[in-house]
Amino acid sequence: MEQVIIVGGGVAGLTCAVHLAERGLRPLLIEANPVWMGGRLADTPEVQLEHRGRTWFFPGEHGVHGIWSPYVNLKAMLERLDIAPAYLPAQDETWIFGQGARVRKAHIGRAIRSSWWPAPFHYLSLLGRPRFLAMINLRDIASMFRVLGGLFSAMAIDPLAEQKAISHLSLAEFTKGWSPTLRALFAGLARNALAAHPEQVPAAGFITFLRFYTLMRRDAWAFAYLPSGGGRAISEPLAEQARQRGADIWPGAEVVKLMPMPDGAGWWVTVEEDDRRQTLETRDLVLAVSSPAAQGLLEPLVMSREQLAVSSGQSGVGSQQYPVSPLHSPISNLHFPTGVPTAIIRAWFDGRPQGVSEAGIFSGDFVMDNFFWLDRLQDEFREWAQMTGGSALEVHIYGPPELLAEPDALLLARVLRDINRAFPELRGRHLKINLQRNEATHTLFSVGEPGRHLGVVTPWEGLYLCGDWVYHPAPAMYLERAVVTGMAAANELLTRHKLEPFALRPHPEPEPLAGWLARQWGKLYRRLDRRYGSGG
Repeated sequence: MEQVIIVGGGVAGLTCAVHLAERGLRPLLIEANPVWMGGRLADTPEVQLEHRGRTWFFPGEHGVHGIWSPYVNLKAMLERLDIAPAYLPAQDETWIFGQGARVRKAHIGRAIRSSWWPAPFHYLSLLGRPRFLAMINLRDIASMFRVLGGLFSAMAIDPLAEQKAISHLSLAEFTKGWSPTLRALFAGLARNALAAHPEQVPAAGFITFLRFYTLMRRDAWAFAYLPSGGGRAISEPLAEQARQRGADIWPGAEVVKLMPMPDGAGWWVTVEEDDRRQTLETRDLVLAVSSPAAQGLLEPLVMSREQLAVSSGQSGVGSQQYPVSPLHSPISNLHFPTGVPTAIIRAWFDGRPQGVSEAGIFSGDFVMDNFFWLDRLQDEFREWAQMTGGSALEVHIYGPPELLAEPDALLLARVLRDINRAFPELRGRHLKINLQRNEATHTLFSVGEPGRHLGVVTPWEGLYLCGDWVYHPAPAMYLERAVVTGMAAANELLTRHKLEPFALRPHPEPEPLAGWLARQWGKLYRRLDRRYGSGG
């Protein structure tokens, strides 16, 4: 009864488990995947390639390749546990912009992160790159002031610290009036960060992305690649560290139902494994699953006032068998960020591309959203390339939904056509192409209104949440947010058990000029908000 149960073996759940185990609580972590730990950082089945009389095996993964500079708590945790991988620093990123037969390329990553201009003006360094200048026209230059105005307005609001949903505004509306080329650049950045197209991207998510990854600091854009898939590099070693410290891990078991005990005494957790069900009891429960999965488990716990009145009235035995939740608002009043599907395509070639960075983004009329030349990044692919002279490319597709709904053969044909457009020197030289579809669990990051966006501490006694969708004021996203909320959930339980919590590392402060401008614009925004009642 006293054992803490953690539902979900992604990075958030593993982080929570290893911190609880380190203080002697011996949690039970339940993970639905019977083979791999890590959630969206887990490994996937190997891909086999027959080439030159030899069979090659390449590890599969969900498409997470590296660690950003602001991921301070993730990196500190891995270093403390002595499982930090040998990171490969990024060299540059190429922006590839397609308009029919015209394809243009510009190296932009190094220019942004090593700019002489202080943040938030470091994007002006792109104007010193001839290839970037060749991609823009007079209309783009005339639009610069409007773009800068939009970026300054993003500095005026901190959606996480202020918990401002800005629910009335999408990225498409936020960038309305910008020139097509500059809209395409920022749409490409947003699609890579938020895995959705501008019409679906909430402005709050986009502004959070800008502030965390690039707008407030030049070095926030710094990126380091993992030497192998995220499962082998991070999540599997993290699971092993949790086990060594006393955590129990139960793979291949799915939690299908949660039920609070009467008077907040604990939780019943119904687990299904191989068509067999059993119910566990725990005083403390941590839900570390995706936003859609959390919604599915929590929705039955929430009742409207009318339902509550019926269930708590003269319903006799029924109300005793099925106690109601203490939260009285309907599920429609709670905010669960959308989960989006993605597609990962890998292609092998018997030649190599020319004049392009190891990774980058696509925008314009390409069906793909980004690319990674794995033969420059990961050990297994590098070995194959050195021995054969070939190359291996990974591209991601984040939508729109109608594109992802296309049959595999049609989608692969469109991808191969666009690869040939982007890298014509590889036309007709591909050896194999492979498609992996990921379920709709990737978080389309957004911020809910206060009281609606569930945080680490929930309205239910003894239930805690962690994950990259959970509300927390820390300026963090994705892997870093998973670690921050995983540690925060562990700390709540450690405090409850009168044990010493772990210190969260603060995230880097804005550069001085960016910080000063953010404060000034923030004051102006709040003054206008009070006067005109825009409400954010």
